[in-house]
Amino acid sequence: MSRANITGLILAGGQGRRMGGTDKGLVELDGGPMVAQVIARLRPQVDSLLINANRNADAYAALGAPVVADRHAGFVGPLAGLDAGLHHLGERDAWLLTCPCDSPAVPLDLVARLHAALLTAAADVAMARADGRLQPVFLLAHTRCAASLAAYLARGERKIDRWVLAQQHVLVDFDGCPEAFANINTADELAQQQKD
Repeated sequence: MSRANITGLILAGGQGRRMGGTDKGLVELDGGPMVAQVIARLRPQVDSLLINANRNADAYAALGAPVVADRHAGFVGPLAGLDAGLHHLGERDAWLLTCPCDSPAVPLDLVARLHAALLTAAADVAMARADGRLQPVFLLAHTRCAASLAAYLARGERKIDRWVLAQQHVLVDFDGCPEAFANINTADELAQQQKD
């Protein structure tokens, strides 16, 4: 599969409320920032990489990817990160893959499978699903969706799956590896993931 024009966007723009307000992507996991594990798994799958962050931009930029902040104030959620990434890409004929900074086991074939499904279905957005549950922050969207997303956010809408299901979309099953979509939200979950 050609990866031409596929940019990865790691979503690190949240407040980390369940982890005491800590910037989750920069929390240490197995000797480095958690986001570094996501970068290592995602970078080989895409042509270029961005990080969506609303604080600590210098620390994220030091990891070797340009940083884009939300265009909407107030930490309005992952869709604001997708909006920022699509806006950054502009009117290019390109794809943007989103993945959260707190899911260090992201599938190594995530992009290939989402992209293949998009081509087969002639869709504009592909979203992962595992064990029957939507995984809305793991998606691949075409830049032609930018205007639709901007209008959705302007109406005060925030639910990712509702927006995706209103697009030409395809759902892609990853039932063989549901653990790959697990995210680390709390200090206890972080401790459980640390290697001895």
